[in-house]
Amino acid sequence: MSERSYIEEISIRNLGVIDTATVELSPGFTVLTGETGAGKTMILTALSLVLGGKSDSSLVRQGEERLLASATFALPSTFVKELSTHDSEEVADYIEDGQLILARTVTSAGKSKATAGGVSVPLSTLSELGELFVEIHSQAASMSITKVARQRELLDRFAGAPLHSALRDFQMVYAEHRQLQDRLIQAKKSRESRDKEVADLLIFISDCKKVQPESNEFTSLSVEFSRLSSVEQLRVAVDQSVNLLNDDENGILTLLNQARKSLESATAMDSTLEPFSVNLAESFFLASDSAQSLNSYLSALEADPARLEYILSRRAEISAFVKKHGAGGEIEEEVARALQRFSDSEVLVADLSGGEERILQMQSELDAVFARLLKAGAKLSSLRSKFAEELSEKVSTEIKALSMPHTNMVCLVESLDYQSQLRFVDFGPSGGDEISMLLQSHKDAPLVPIAKGASGGELSRVMLALEVVLAQSAPVGTYIFDEIDAGVGGKAAVEVGRRLLQLSRHAQVIVVTHLPQVAAWADAHFVLRKSNDGRVVQSGIEKVDKQSRVEEIARMLAGQEDSRSAREHAAELLNLPK
Repeated sequence: MSERSYIEEISIRNLGVIDTATVELSPGFTVLTGETGAGKTMILTALSLVLGGKSDSSLVRQGEERLLASATFALPSTFVKELSTHDSEEVADYIEDGQLILARTVTSAGKSKATAGGVSVPLSTLSELGELFVEIHSQAASMSITKVARQRELLDRFAGAPLHSALRDFQMVYAEHRQLQDRLIQAKKSRESRDKEVADLLIFISDCKKVQPESNEFTSLSVEFSRLSSVEQLRVAVDQSVNLLNDDENGILTLLNQARKSLESATAMDSTLEPFSVNLAESFFLASDSAQSLNSYLSALEADPARLEYILSRRAEISAFVKKHGAGGEIEEEVARALQRFSDSEVLVADLSGGEERILQMQSELDAVFARLLKAGAKLSSLRSKFAEELSEKVSTEIKALSMPHTNMVCLVESLDYQSQLRFVDFGPSGGDEISMLLQSHKDAPLVPIAKGASGGELSRVMLALEVVLAQSAPVGTYIFDEIDAGVGGKAAVEVGRRLLQLSRHAQVIVVTHLPQVAAWADAHFVLRKSNDGRVVQSGIEKVDKQSRVEEIARMLAGQEDSRSAREHAAELLNLPK
């Protein structure tokens, strides 16, 4: 298996029917099976919560105050190093000894808390981290493959670094064009009011240079004003505190010192008093330090009428500037906006003052940027077409192995005609290509959109074929499948299990399934069992192997563990060559 992250442990408390459960996982292929209602889906619900999914108070076990779900990820050193070189420095803050622990609590009142590495984080952080490590598929999620945006995303993911680099270059030019185009539109709109705008802008620039406001200056001046305008009151208050601390007979320091010395002598007779003696000594020294600091404060505290007058004048100057050029917001916010406007003022004046000549110059610049956009878009389209052919071939091979022997998947890239007269509106942030994934039921059959050409079970197999191919080039660490084998049976189910095993050679695979033909291929098998004490249902998780596993596969085949034929069939499935 490649050097990728994997889930090492899932811990659950008070979630749905599950009281307390811990699942210790390994790389490879793991299945979760059990009777309906035993809590298999709760395992994936726990993971969904850990990865930033939507919470609901109804998930909290009846009679309990809160649920807790956590997942521990094992991160190989090579993977941690790779993260640190790809703008993921903040991820490293949550990693300790090659492990990342993500956790989520939800109270019965519906309040949720997320942590990463023991640190409270926004829920969005769990989602962002989850995208690095885990991909979850359910039969409903498989429908996402029918969406155009998802199909483009899958193709780009398969293409990997070369296409990502080309896409990044295109998006930079696209953003540059949009920004320049907005400036040109604004310049053209401003023809009639240009003179007034220039005059207003020049007045603003002049005022800004004269006042020279600084970020947070007004707040800082206000704090200083409060102190300087209250010198006498401060002197009285601090002087009183110093006297209470330093009085020779009844001062706090005198009394604390007496108590300290008395307790020190008693400690020699009873060592259990030592912690109290230490605390009292620390209190004495802290109070002594405070007294010295307050004395220093008093020495430095003096009225400064000149400084006070300057502060009043400066605050009035900043307030007047904000009132004249601001939009009615808080002073510090308006100053920040003014400083940003001032930094852009030279370009704005040039745009507005240049007249038709400036507009022509900007149009020329825009034409040059559009030429670069066409070049970047053509390169992006060429790469997508190349990788679309490769993806089509590889996925079709996988689909045929999943008991769809005559079916092909065709990834079609419809690009813009770069020889024609194109406009900026012909492009989007992801380029000028439309991606379609189509199915062909046999060699001469027409190409049909996946949504129309595949049943639910076939759609699951197409998605699985895609993931097997994608995992070989750019896998996430863990793939989770929730009953994506629904609607599949017989030989197709066996092949689904075989392909899941193949996928697990590149990444960790965790599958919730009702199909014995799938469960038999797993490297590790967990069974969820439920019991009823007359009041509440409780679920437990047990890792099974050897004879216990034969019994579980037999139960899945025939609904009963003691069926001889089912046990023989189960043993046969478990002995399939891997």
